[in-house]
Amino acid sequence: MTDHLKSAPVAYQNETFINSPDGRILRVLAEYQEPLARFRREQIQDTVVFFGSARFQGSQDAAKNLETLEHTHGEDAARMQKDLKLAQAHVNMARYYEDARKLAHMLTKWSIQIPARRHRFVVTTGGGPGIMEAANLGAHEAGGKSIGLNIQLPFEQHPNQYITPALNFQFHYFFMRKFWFAYLAKGLVIFPGGFGTMDELFEILTLAQTDKLAKKILVVIYGSEYWKQIIDFQAFVDAGTVSPEDLDQFKIIDSPDEAFEFLRDGLTQYHLGGTPKKQGEVLPEIAKTRP
Repeated sequence: MTDHLKSAPVAYQNETFINSPDGRILRVLAEYQEPLARFRREQIQDTVVFFGSARFQGSQDAAKNLETLEHTHGEDAARMQKDLKLAQAHVNMARYYEDARKLAHMLTKWSIQIPARRHRFVVTTGGGPGIMEAANLGAHEAGGKSIGLNIQLPFEQHPNQYITPALNFQFHYFFMRKFWFAYLAKGLVIFPGGFGTMDELFEILTLAQTDKLAKKILVVIYGSEYWKQIIDFQAFVDAGTVSPEDLDQFKIIDSPDEAFEFLRDGLTQYHLGGTPKKQGEVLPEIAKTRP
């Protein structure tokens, strides 16, 4: 007989298997190993992660949207009032977009001047719109790399255009995306946001509180006006659910300049082995961490 059965695909090219429940472990491993390979190739040593609402717009876009709605006449008055209220809120919150952009620019401009073989303190976001876009934009305008760790969602979230293309990632598993947010991070900046932002904030604070981090992560909670309405941190202490010193894990800040100084000084102290240096002075290259 000369007829032969068609060869079966090798296991790693068998899409039915790879996409099945039995192939889940391989998909999870891929979301660990593929980003790791790219970070090594792009020489990324560590990051500063920006979180915040995906719904915020820049000042010009928010003002333009409000003006358009004010000149729109619809039959559903109640719906129009709701849309106008939301548009006005976006105008009020647009300052956080601009502040994230400025802070990311300042941080990137400083970090790219650090003499090192690899890129230090690279601005990293969830890769989408809003505060994420603002931070990637600020880093792009400063001439540095920035990272976008995007996620597949039922409502599709497109990567913003300011991410460095070689550092544009797409994840399926939230927990693997969270791993990469935390693993390389030396700083965390939490801008006003919703459930996802609070989830990321408390995850990092919990890891720090329980001593699960082999490094010091500097945490900035940005925007006291917003956050003091959302969370009463002192109430945790008053109720005895956290220790008073747990509140030292973060600092609430209201200006890009103050946030930059806090991050620069802390990153230098804990991860560059010294105090901030004057322009032209050389800093140590590699940060020391616990084994």
